[in-house]
Amino acid sequence: MKLYDTPLAPNPRRVRWFMAEKGIDDIEIVTLNLMQGEHKTPDYVAKAGLANVPMLELDDGTCITESIAICRYLESRYPEPNLFGRTPEEIAFIEMWTRRAEMLVATPVMIGVRHTHPAMGALEQQVPAIGEHNLTSATRALKVLDRRLAESEWLAGDRLTIADIVAFVGIDFGRMIKFKLPEDLPHVARWAEAMRSRPAAQAGMPQRAPA
Repeated sequence: MKLYDTPLAPNPRRVRWFMAEKGIDDIEIVTLNLMQGEHKTPDYVAKAGLANVPMLELDDGTCITESIAICRYLESRYPEPNLFGRTPEEIAFIEMWTRRAEMLVATPVMIGVRHTHPAMGALEQQVPAIGEHNLTSATRALKVLDRRLAESEWLAGDRLTIADIVAFVGIDFGRMIKFKLPEDLPHVARWAEAMRSRPAAQAGMPQRAPA
């Protein structure tokens, strides 16, 4: 299998972190430079269907995009440690918090970065007001996470799951524009430090883009 990756983007970072948590090291990594448009080449788009990363190319040539879909597939191939849930109830609860993490926090922060960071102008027709609105929404939504983390060590249960990876990578992506956690969210701060301290965290942190 091959994972088409890019060093800085948040969605590939989710997959790298997920793989590191599971100790997956037998997938070839193919690094693409988004700033040079390597994700828009005809060959790549023909495989992926869209100019998106990450993409997982299976041994039979099947290609899967969308970070959560890739992680779900990898969960089925490498079932331990479990990050998506075992029982119907646990699966549903993890799915709920993954959706909340994505829709309320991660996506707004990503949109905020894409519309306000100067370098993102190469990829996005920027509208700063859209970026600022989304960052405000994400900041407000962090209170939802703080309430949850006041009662649980992790977002979706008693162990790290895909929900935590989605939430943290989204928040951390905001460092590109100096997005900071509000000081009145002690439970989010505790959880964020726990995420940074995990051995797998380095795999999901931003890496230097290729020249």
